[in-house]
Amino acid sequence: MKILLIGSGGREHALAWKLKQSPLCDDLFIAPGNAGTALCGTNLSIGVSDFERLGAACMEHGIEMVLVGPEEPLVNGIYDYFKSKPGLDKIKLIGPSKEASQLEGSKAFAKSFMKKHGIPTAAYAEFSADTYMEGVNYIKAHALPIVLKADGLAAGKGVLICQHHLEAMSEFDLMLHRAKFGEAGKRVVIEEFLKGIELSMFVLTDGDHYILLPEAKDYKRVGAGDTGLNTGGMGAVSPLPFVDDAFLEKVKKQVIEPTIAGLKQDRLEYKGFIFLGLMNDNGDPKVIEYNCRLGDPETEVVIPRIKSDLVEILMATSEKRLHEISLDIDDRSAATVVAVSGGYPGDYKKGKEISGLEETSFDDTIVFLAGTKREGSKVLTNGGRVLAVTSFGSNITEAAEQSNYMMEQLFFEDMYFRPDIGYEFKAVEN
Repeated sequence: MKILLIGSGGREHALAWKLKQSPLCDDLFIAPGNAGTALCGTNLSIGVSDFERLGAACMEHGIEMVLVGPEEPLVNGIYDYFKSKPGLDKIKLIGPSKEASQLEGSKAFAKSFMKKHGIPTAAYAEFSADTYMEGVNYIKAHALPIVLKADGLAAGKGVLICQHHLEAMSEFDLMLHRAKFGEAGKRVVIEEFLKGIELSMFVLTDGDHYILLPEAKDYKRVGAGDTGLNTGGMGAVSPLPFVDDAFLEKVKKQVIEPTIAGLKQDRLEYKGFIFLGLMNDNGDPKVIEYNCRLGDPETEVVIPRIKSDLVEILMATSEKRLHEISLDIDDRSAATVVAVSGGYPGDYKKGKEISGLEETSFDDTIVFLAGTKREGSKVLTNGGRVLAVTSFGSNITEAAEQSNYMMEQLFFEDMYFRPDIGYEFKAVEN
């Protein structure tokens, strides 16, 4: 089978690495890809939302399956584009329709969907510039802390947790009147703050059936001890000691099954991944957000734990045969540590040469490249999040220590990584 993978991050390198292992994968193309995906297949210099050129590439290379990595092309309607074009409509495209992708593309849409289908989540209200004063009064009367979310896609930066009413009102004003998050912030969702342990769970659905992938916990703050600015993700661990059978059963009955039933009831075409951002509130799950694809860096810690053939699983998804699939999961712990460019998530420089990549080839450690490009024999930085090191161990602490050790074998100017990924599990495991 000839496969096109869309995206250019660490998530896509992890997916390309896994797809290429399948005997069912004859040729793999990645658009636009990075220096890591180039090791797994052929990179195509095409933007993720350039549907016309992506379609032309599919026809040229005889592509039979398309796997969409990032959210942007999904929200922009790549599924609908392919299904509307003769010749492209027969390709197996893994990803939801444009309307179904609003689960991620619009916070207000997602909250309304959860309310309609009885899925546990935080209490909320939504406001626009037309209802600005109502929003101000809502904030004044709201308990602290208070959560403000830009309705649309904001590259993972559109969520603010405010500890004071004045801070919340100031941010509310910046979002609605001064376009702090651009078009994404034209509508603002205000939520109650959920307490508990945050985690990520991943579902693959064919529209009728689903399989549950390994769970993960990611680390958004740039600084050790979860301090500093929010990022796209500084690391992740899997599995999680507190996710027991009782909690999993609640997630299935209270969240996953109503979500899939709701998609079907609302006639939302959905064949693909559902990312569930959850809060474990004293053993009860509450949905923080939906994403319509795999997370990053969670993919780099979850995909290596899946022993089953990913192409076979995706084919079953496209053909509504997921009920025939049984996942084989590595029961070891895995930890991913992300190296970023100095200054990230603020301003940073690109084009720094990465050295040491040849020193990290070990059975229990994998290096996934993200914001990178290849120039001749050199691999250069080309983004904020540059690479991720994933290692296995008998527990999270051991896996994280191995990833940290391997990270220290790598170097590029102004490289930074968090040395404490999985820190909260250390006391429990030792």
